[in-house]
Amino acid sequence: MIFQIPAALREFAGGRNAVEVDLGAAPLNEALDRLWLQYPGLRDRIVTEQGQVRTHINIFVGDENIRYLGGLATLVPMGAVVSIIPAVSGGLRVAG
Repeated sequence: MIFQIPAALREFAGGRNAVEVDLGAAPLNEALDRLWLQYPGLRDRIVTEQGQVRTHINIFVGDENIRYLGGLATLVPMGAVVSIIPAVSGGLRVAG
């Protein structure tokens, strides 16, 4: 499976925008454990000390947000793309 790494986290993934994890179909938490083995600096930026996905991080398996699937127990099919997406907020409101 392939993890897509956002620009804000690439420094913790050796500058890579994608990381392949050699694993068949597996629960997301197992796939993430494999990712942490390769790039341990990503872990604390994606999950809390209790192992839960941080509130400002969204993880998608294909086009589906894991928050609406099985969370970290979501089954990731073989060859799937997992996208890690930090939430975006703020901005400038222009009076019109």
